[in-house]
Amino acid sequence: MTTMQLNAELFRELSIIADDENLMKKALKSIRRLAEKKQAMDETELSHEEFCSRIEQARKDIAAGKGRRFSNVEELDKYIRSL
Repeated sequence: MTTMQLNAELFRELSIIADDENLMKKALKSIRRLAEKKQAMDETELSHEEFCSRIEQARKDIAAGKGRRFSNVEELDKYIRSL
């Protein structure tokens, strides 16, 4: 289904319960909970600018001799899992 179709379906379903205040409160509470989860997920993502800034800082750190070196993938994996 497309977003437009899903939106229409949501409003069709809401129209069925529109005259029941308790059901509408429950629906609204559920939708708000979903919106909060989405907002929390969105906040954990980096913007393009933030990502590029971190890459640039990492390049500067490497050039300055900072950072870690790994001789193989297993070492890298072990380090990442320890974080």
